[in-house]
Amino acid sequence: MAKILMKGNEAIGAAAIKAGCKYFFGYPITPQNELPEYMSRELPKAGGVFLQAESEVAAINMVYGASGAGARVMTSSSSPGIALKQEGITYIAGAELPCVIVNIVRGGPGLGGIQPAQSDYNQVTRGGGNGDYKLLVYAPANLQEMVDLMQEAFDAADYYRTPVMMVGDGMIGQIMEPVEFKESVSRFELPEKDWATVGTGNKRKPNIANSLFLDPAELEKHNVKLQEKYATIKANEARYETYNLENAQLVAVAYGTTSRILRNAINELKEKGIEVGMIRPITLWPFPEEAFDQIPASCKGLLSVEMSMGQMVDDLKIVSNGRWPVYFYGRSGGMIPTPAGIIGKIEELIGGAK
Repeated sequence: MAKILMKGNEAIGAAAIKAGCKYFFGYPITPQNELPEYMSRELPKAGGVFLQAESEVAAINMVYGASGAGARVMTSSSSPGIALKQEGITYIAGAELPCVIVNIVRGGPGLGGIQPAQSDYNQVTRGGGNGDYKLLVYAPANLQEMVDLMQEAFDAADYYRTPVMMVGDGMIGQIMEPVEFKESVSRFELPEKDWATVGTGNKRKPNIANSLFLDPAELEKHNVKLQEKYATIKANEARYETYNLENAQLVAVAYGTTSRILRNAINELKEKGIEVGMIRPITLWPFPEEAFDQIPASCKGLLSVEMSMGQMVDDLKIVSNGRWPVYFYGRSGGMIPTPAGIIGKIEELIGGAK
């Protein structure tokens, strides 16, 4: 199949339609606006429905309703817009309903700016809303990976009955790259949606989509059930890539487009005789803890490389468990790390580690 040159946001929309998305509810915010624009034009052609809601809060509650009826449904936004959706997201998680949420991250806090950032890491990996819940979170590094993961995101949402988030910084949304829409075979045996609120035909009791439990014992039982589901997701869905780990003096950790910049820095350092490995989380939650068991004895430390002020550092400290010191290099507010900046930090660390 031929590759097609597409802008990131439009490729995301095309992949979602190919994955069977039939409903999209959203509200405009930069830098993801081309995604709802694309869906408004193309989703009706595929027999689906696009609706621009009056607000982010309205959009996520429309997602709640469509998902409760068993539809494949998606919404998208950027950083402060995702923050506005958090109440609805926690309702959807509590009601155990599937959907896909795309976050094209911009700089913050607050309204911040419209340039790329990765400063929503804590928000997306710690749930974001109230209560004990998690989201399965994918963080692709390029448009082809984003397109490839979209089918899996919808399938995983249906299989686990949970909201799934796709995270890309503003570069993923705005960059243009060639993509191929491959035929994929689902890893999941998807069950019938016998929980959907589609009417009973007087043949069964009504289904109820709900996250309200007034009996504390029942709510605790529900929370235990959710935690068992998250444990299964953690065991089965963690994904990562490693690069140049053998003989690494230092292992740098980066995700999304930052990992592409880091890879260039690693290649330049290799030419200087400095061996640096990379671990790239593809899922931010579950965090790929098992990848760190592959780190060689030659490693003297971990370096978190981010477009934020170090939000992934805590996860590296947890997974390190005292095995390695954890360092940080990053830019924020829409400033993008450069290979030269990363190389300077690594040379400083390698010199200090000798």
